[in-house]
Amino acid sequence: MKKILEIIQYGEHDIRFNTDIDVLKRPQEVEAIISKTMFAMATKLWGGNEQSVIAMIRAMAIADLAISTKRDAMIKELDESSKAMGKAFMETMKALNGKGGVSVQMFGPGIPRPKKS
Repeated sequence: MKKILEIIQYGEHDIRFNTDIDVLKRPQEVEAIISKTMFAMATKLWGGNEQSVIAMIRAMAIADLAISTKRDAMIKELDESSKAMGKAFMETMKALNGKGGVSVQMFGPGIPRPKKS
């Protein structure tokens, strides 16, 4: 098991962050985590509490942007990177759906997983 990101609030103003990933030693881990996270968020692997999780992810992004000294450049980079990753992801899903016997079911935020039969 790998801790991708842990955020714990110990007190009113004491929020701490931790990860097992050393991006200075293994920068390729970032792109791998993006791909794995996209797949988990878009398929039935998503855990059912996505509204709260997405709200917290966005809260962290807003906090990061709010203190950024190059906010416009960061927003542009996030926009361009997310468009490119989204396009690649959709092409991958399309290819997987086109192969015999492989079915990829995607569920957006707020849509519960189907009940197991």
